[in-house]
Amino acid sequence: MDFKVLFTVFAAVFVAELGDKTQLATMLFASDKEVGKLTVFVGASLALIVSSAIGVLAGGVISQYVSERNLRYIAGAGFVAIGIWTFVKA
Repeated sequence: MDFKVLFTVFAAVFVAELGDKTQLATMLFASDKEVGKLTVFVGASLALIVSSAIGVLAGGVISQYVSERNLRYIAGAGFVAIGIWTFVKA
């Protein structure tokens, strides 16, 4: 296992998830006094695992058809476009 890649992925996903709507929704579910906190934790964890698995599988398939360099450009352009769109809507 490549621990450098492991740490990089962990750090990137951890920072990206902080304060996003997924974390806010999880906090909302956990704030219900009648709901078990372990149940909320397991449900949220499974959701992140499944969505990450879909991302890994999709990335594996896409990488067979598109070069890594082009994928980086496409991802970068996508993030810039989302940033501009968010800025314009604000």
